[in-house]
Amino acid sequence: MAVYTQVSAEALAAFLTRYDVGELVSAKGIAEGVENSNFLIETTRDRFILTLYEKRVAAADLPFFMALLDHLDARGLPVPPAIKDREGIEIQELEGRPACLIRFMPGVSLSHPTPVQALAAGEAMGEMHRAVADFAPTRDNSMGVDTWRPLFERCGRSLDGIAAGLHDDLAEALEKVEAAWPRDGFDRIAIHADLFPDNVLMLGDKVTSLIDFYFACTDIRVYDLAVMHSAWSFDGAGRNYDAAVGDALLAGYERHFPLSGMERAQFATLASGACIRFALSRAWDWLNTPPDALVMRKDPLAYMRRLRHYDPALAARVA
Repeated sequence: MAVYTQVSAEALAAFLTRYDVGELVSAKGIAEGVENSNFLIETTRDRFILTLYEKRVAAADLPFFMALLDHLDARGLPVPPAIKDREGIEIQELEGRPACLIRFMPGVSLSHPTPVQALAAGEAMGEMHRAVADFAPTRDNSMGVDTWRPLFERCGRSLDGIAAGLHDDLAEALEKVEAAWPRDGFDRIAIHADLFPDNVLMLGDKVTSLIDFYFACTDIRVYDLAVMHSAWSFDGAGRNYDAAVGDALLAGYERHFPLSGMERAQFATLASGACIRFALSRAWDWLNTPPDALVMRKDPLAYMRRLRHYDPALAARVA
């Protein structure tokens, strides 16, 4: 979440008249994240999240995301579907951007999850994967393995402006993962693809919501778990691996989907791919974030350090 597009109070108040949600009381921009413009909205009746979808989220993909959220919500999972206006429309336009008013969900995201919380989060991912067994729509992974090399080439030697040696480290890692990436024999379903701790809301040790589905796509089911493992099992800088958290996450997930021998054998490759994916997208954002955006840039090197946990044989040009 972030704020790239500003919305005046007058425009927002007029926007809300499409809905049966009361009148505007306050609106506050949300700085966390890097993808869309987000605001916490309070009306005379309730609180909501307003999301304006920026360039990385294609308007043509929004029906898939909304259908997935509606599907999960209908099956009782704690997710935030978009609010329909008085005419039953979910996807609107505001300030020249596609926009949705989204149900506000209680809970807080965690900075330092405990093993007990990781167990609950892993189980929640397993429940989500169970619930999409009959979800028919599909969407290609816009940040999948076939997109990493083109993104790497667009970044080019500018990567070394972030840290000396970053270009060559990523080149070596990318070549290894592309060669080893599993193409057949794995379950492919609708996955979240971005289930970081800040996309799981909790109260105590209970998961209250899974949020931010704007990278959701059809891809390898266990890759979703690998993304989550790489995000949850390390400190923010990626320097220290917490085995208790990582093991608890896997144990929670396996309550629904015990890992097969093939999935275990390929897990390090899938997790290495997750590290490359986030190192590259963070590097691109680092190099291209507008200077006036209300947004927190994320360190790509934190994922290079994680990468070496899954593949200790990689050269270490970047500390």
